[in-house]
Amino acid sequence: MRPVISTAELADLLDSDHPPTVLDVRWRLTGPSGRDSYERGHVPEAVFVDVDTELSGKPGIEGRHPLPEPAVLQRTLRAAGVSGSRPVVVYDDGDGSVAARAWWLLRWGGHRRVAVLDGGFAAWSAEGRPVETNIVRPEPGDVVIRPGALPVLDADDAASLARSGVLLDARAPQRYTGEVEPVDPKAGHVPGAINSPFTEHLDENGRWRSAEELARHFAELGVGPETPVGVYCGSGITACSVVLALELAGHPRPAALYAGSWSNWVADPDRPVATGPQPG
Repeated sequence: MRPVISTAELADLLDSDHPPTVLDVRWRLTGPSGRDSYERGHVPEAVFVDVDTELSGKPGIEGRHPLPEPAVLQRTLRAAGVSGSRPVVVYDDGDGSVAARAWWLLRWGGHRRVAVLDGGFAAWSAEGRPVETNIVRPEPGDVVIRPGALPVLDADDAASLARSGVLLDARAPQRYTGEVEPVDPKAGHVPGAINSPFTEHLDENGRWRSAEELARHFAELGVGPETPVGVYCGSGITACSVVLALELAGHPRPAALYAGSWSNWVADPDRPVATGPQPG
């Protein structure tokens, strides 16, 4: 299953004899609640899963959205109807940056048939496709989460990779340079990291760029075929979309996710902080 699918492809799958499990993971950094949006309208048979409470562990020194415990994630996904033998399609409001978190967790846990909806709910509704307002309560799934299928970094790994490979910072340029920081206690970036905003994965229509365009984009950032790559963002949510974009671009090895991201990095006052634009 390709990691990004179109609205037309999802519509066909929903009409097939073997429809996928659909997860609605709409979430915004500063609100409003994605659950409210779900209750106002969602893709037919979609199940809402909350990023803050179900796709993350408890916030703390490990970051604002640490990885959930595998057993907890398994319970969450089974309750949402996810099974190992059934494909999963995940969507958010539009750009895929949040849906990629669920995509990444499922892939990390060993589920291979997972895709993000290109254009998300915005594209689905704009095309006049069917929308429901009922709360979907599916039959429990049987997915088994076996963590480790995708690589993860801690703070020391991220610092090392910034020197020996390429560490990409998925946040907006103003957060990377330290001009603004709306959430975390310090502004700036991991020394040696390169800014690669997740918004650059999309074209002028809000759809994911082609593999060729993405490959050129990452090559311009110094990512070659054999380059070890890691990614972080504010708290490990939108960075997952960079992992997905690198897969779409054909990078031969999965990028490693610094799951704690900036919120974990600045939790230790002894860790260095860089500001300003990247060299060159």
